Amino acid sequence: MASLQEQFLKAGLVNKKKVQQTNHEKSNQKKAERRSGTQTVDEIRLAAQEAQRKQAERARELNAQRDALATQKAIQAQIVQMIEQNGQSKGRGDIAYNFTHDNKIKRVHVSAEVQGHLVAGRLVIICLGERIELVPKVIADKIAERDASLVVRVKKSSNEVDADDPYAAYQIPDDLMW
Repeated sequence: MASLQEQFLKAGLVNKKKVQQTNHEKSNQKKAERRSGTQTVDEIRLAAQEAQRKQAERARELNAQRDALATQKAIQAQIVQMIEQNGQSKGRGDIAYNFTHDNKIKRVHVSAEVQGHLVAGRLVIICLGERIELVPKVIADKIAERDASLVVRVKKSSNEVDADDPYAAYQIPDDLMW
């Protein structure tokens, strides 16, 4: 490929005299720089380097965003796979079990045996979108490591009586379901 000067000459945009004059000015400028020990700042080159640096920084940011999105998708796929492989049956839905998730009270119908496992903490409720799934506690702990917002923790009722509780003398009926 011919140099830019040769291409301009062929196109007729410049003449030989103008090319020689430009070359002479460049050589004089280089001689002056060597004598004085200073260098002239090439603003065009600096601007090009700055633009290249910004472009590389932007590319790094986009790569980081793309990697974060791919990681998030992989985590969601792992969670779905764990739920599908370890999901427990709710049994015959004759008992309504209420729980809170995202400040909303939700209900799932379970069997008496499954309700006992939920209360004891052996089974844990997972809310994946609109789906409500039951998984063993070990699997729920693994899911909570990846995304704790999906796991519904059941607060075990404590039998301790608060000293300031004005209703401490009243017993809660056994047939009251929450």
